[in-house]
Amino acid sequence: MEHFDMALVDWSRAQFALTAMYHWIFVPLTLGLSFIVAIMMTIYVRTGNELWKKITKFWMTLFGVNFAIGVATGIILEFEFGTNWSNYSWFVGDIFGAPLAIEGIMAFFLESTFIAILFFGWGRVSKKFHMISAWMVALGSNLSALWILVANAWMQNPVGMRFNPDTARNEMVNFWEVLFSPTAINKFLHTISSGYVLSAIFVVGVSAWFLLKHRNVEFAKKSMIIAAVFGLLSSFYLVLTGDESARDIYHTQPMKFAAFEGLDDGNVSAPLVVIGFLKEVPDPRQPDVDRFAFKIEIPNLLSYMVALNSNVFVPGINDLINGNEKHGIMSYYEKIDKGKLAIKALGDYKDALERKDQVAAAENLKVFEANYAYFGYGYYDDPNDLVPNVPVAFYSFHIMVILGVHFMILFIVILVLLYKKKIEKTRWVLYVALWTIPLAYIASQAGWILAEMGRQPWVVQDLMPTLSAVSNIDKSSVVVTFWIFAVTFTVLLIAEIKIMVSQIVSGSKNEGGH
Repeated sequence: MEHFDMALVDWSRAQFALTAMYHWIFVPLTLGLSFIVAIMMTIYVRTGNELWKKITKFWMTLFGVNFAIGVATGIILEFEFGTNWSNYSWFVGDIFGAPLAIEGIMAFFLESTFIAILFFGWGRVSKKFHMISAWMVALGSNLSALWILVANAWMQNPVGMRFNPDTARNEMVNFWEVLFSPTAINKFLHTISSGYVLSAIFVVGVSAWFLLKHRNVEFAKKSMIIAAVFGLLSSFYLVLTGDESARDIYHTQPMKFAAFEGLDDGNVSAPLVVIGFLKEVPDPRQPDVDRFAFKIEIPNLLSYMVALNSNVFVPGINDLINGNEKHGIMSYYEKIDKGKLAIKALGDYKDALERKDQVAAAENLKVFEANYAYFGYGYYDDPNDLVPNVPVAFYSFHIMVILGVHFMILFIVILVLLYKKKIEKTRWVLYVALWTIPLAYIASQAGWILAEMGRQPWVVQDLMPTLSAVSNIDKSSVVVTFWIFAVTFTVLLIAEIKIMVSQIVSGSKNEGGH
């Protein structure tokens, strides 16, 4: 491996992860609450019931607080691509920049225009136009997510581009292939549906607090009905999109798939681990070492999930490192050799151009293009450095799935109790709903930890490792800004929580009634 300042790499990763995780605290609630508010406003416009107006204004205020802080953290996140990840920005800027630019021009302006009407249009515009503005804010919020997730999906599965050896940059050749790649579609749908579930949990939990305090009972019940139905439908969709996402990862990022399943050795009719506990991570070079201290698994289910065929072979970590000739899997050792060949050929190509040796340039370009798919592997010597942190991937995946099941059950129970008019009497369910709010955020963060940690060491899958993507800057500047951001974001989060809690408490006294 070439010499890299790994301390700089680690601090740059830590700073980006810090910003992304704080940003993702605010975004999911924005995605779902915007639609919940639009639904509530639509009911108000259609019924003329003043209680629905009060309900809409209450949740709209909470949406606004969350939206404002989410924008602030998102802007900082985009700046970090230029400050901390300039090599990455150079390598993929022609592709990665396009969806970010569209997000800024199309979605952000759409949100900004209509969010002003949403908040200040009461009594100033017609009810129907006001209702339309609510739906446009929801659409704009989700369009913002679309373009960000398209960019992220391209990093996970780079398509629709070609590498220009003269400029050492990837160039987009098919925008529609980038936009509509299966990875982009699955990532977008799964991410926004997870945001919808989190938002529904938030509304249900806050409404449960109202009921526990015997305040605004009708207000709380109506809010809870909308949120529980919205959340349950979103939960079913979340399962479908999650299944499709896992299937896509199996094909495009098999190492990530093996890591979050804790699968060291591949199997035909591979079982699915439902619950498991890992012991100290074994040396992956030692064969026949069981990674699990305890596990409950369902036979054949993993193979069936990835291909709807229980007899399909699912490769494990060792199969990907060492190769599996029987199942046509190239080893990481061979990919490393091809990557080094591609790196050398690119250098020789540039040297030949400087010497104006067109024949040598053409020969080296041919070698480079034949091996470019493995370019990033050439930065490594040990294949084990290409394995992500298996415990992090495994636990984040299973926490996300287990909590997702809990959310679905909770929505069903809430709706049944509302239907039977027993929700106020079943106080333990209300307490569970209230304390499920932080669990929703844990599940949401776990999903992104899996997505980003599971693909390490790649910043662009197979083409660019994280260690080669950082800016050539002094580590101390990254360390200082890390702590500045950590303090700033924490203060913003505390401020948001205090404002939200204050609004909820004051709203419980002023909005609606018994």
